[in-house]
Amino acid sequence: MTERLIAGVDEAGRGPLAGPVSAAAVILDPARPIAGLDDSKKLSPRRREALVGAIEERALAWSIAWATVEEIDRLNILQASLLAMQRAVAALDPAPGHVLVDGNRCPAFQCTAEAVVGGDASVASIAAASILAKVARDRLMCELDRDHPGYGLAVHKGYPTRAHLEALARLGPCAVHRRSFAPVRALL
Repeated sequence: MTERLIAGVDEAGRGPLAGPVSAAAVILDPARPIAGLDDSKKLSPRRREALVGAIEERALAWSIAWATVEEIDRLNILQASLLAMQRAVAALDPAPGHVLVDGNRCPAFQCTAEAVVGGDASVASIAAASILAKVARDRLMCELDRDHPGYGLAVHKGYPTRAHLEALARLGPCAVHRRSFAPVRALL
């Protein structure tokens, strides 16, 4: 009996007022372990960047997918996050036989799946996915900062910090702001 491939999945960017939500899926290679995997929120940006290279090089498969600001506003952030996760898993080659999802909700996949609360800190493949999703989103927010100066997106990554809320009040929402989120909606 062949061992079925297990993918770990996590998302980044549910809480921000701006930018898309990212999700990553990773199938780790048991023969090529990666030291230092942990919940992306517990790692420094420098450590996350270093681990991205190791994950991309050593994993059997990995993918990153997105749900757009428009999809977030149309569906809601939970459904958009689940959609991004579905897209990330669908892009894996080879396809997994089972999926472990960080959190308490699972989207529908073409295979079996289970939710693992705190999985980004306890399951290596989910930790790897959390790192890929976070780094990809942070990089994109730095690009969006260049396209939409004045909001500080490269610094706060779209989260509702005091500086971001002040810039939002001063400049008004831009194209990458989530109009369904209350602090943005209030300014429309």
